[in-house]
Amino acid sequence: MRYIWTIIWALLLSNMAFYVLSSMQGGEYSFGLASGIGLVFALFVFVLGDAGIKDETAD
Repeated sequence: MRYIWTIIWALLLSNMAFYVLSSMQGGEYSFGLASGIGLVFALFVFVLGDAGIKDETAD
């Protein structure tokens, strides 16, 4: 379930950021590019969460 929510939030936040930045610059908004970068960001979070960060309280 955490993977699904991570993907949803990554897609929402990346599309929001791309829309705002393209609007501020007067450029064209690309849903496909924003979603692709959101999925790459979600993959990075998966790898970081599973392999990169260790729980120090577990003994």
